[in-house]
Amino acid sequence: MGIPSEARDIWENARRKNSVVIPSPAEDHKAAKDCVQEGVRAGLKAAVIACVASAVPTLVAVRTIPWAKANLNYTGQALVISGASIAAYFITVDKTILECARRNAQYNKRA
Repeated sequence: MGIPSEARDIWENARRKNSVVIPSPAEDHKAAKDCVQEGVRAGLKAAVIACVASAVPTLVAVRTIPWAKANLNYTGQALVISGASIAAYFITVDKTILECARRNAQYNKRA
């Protein structure tokens, strides 16, 4: 005979809400790997944008502003541009990975 399907679903949902769901290590590893890949993609996009956004004003300033022309050699220009790119990359990767982990934790909490 068995339990009617609606009653079974209600009982199973109530039981699932009260239990702690722990993902398997393989699922957890896959979610972490996906978060890292998503973070790297977002970080590379942000680094490219920051590179262009810092290179244009730096190169224009070196050619027009007398102080920059006298004090910023090629190494200084490269440091300004790469510093902005590196900072944008790491900040974006960190924020993206944390946001993805938060999203996965909320998803696992609801399951």
